[in-house]
Amino acid sequence: MSDIDIQSLIEQGIPGAQVILNGEGCNFNVIVVSDAFEGKSLLQQQRLVYATLGELITNGTVHALSMKSYTPAQWQALNDKSLN
Repeated sequence: MSDIDIQSLIEQGIPGAQVILNGEGCNFNVIVVSDAFEGKSLLQQQRLVYATLGELITNGTVHALSMKSYTPAQWQALNDKSLN
């Protein structure tokens, strides 16, 4: 499974999400930015992302997934801070 396949599954499962992914084999790092995270706890956000990969996590195709999730406002604030 390629990183492009993983990215595509997340984007399909969370329409409008911005996905930044890297990794290889069965280990991936992902940043997901989506309006769908508004008002949700970090755990709820992560569950949304994991749900898009479902069987791939269960069967071990994706063994390790390091994830950061942000609302668009949080992502913008983080990027603004890094520019200063």
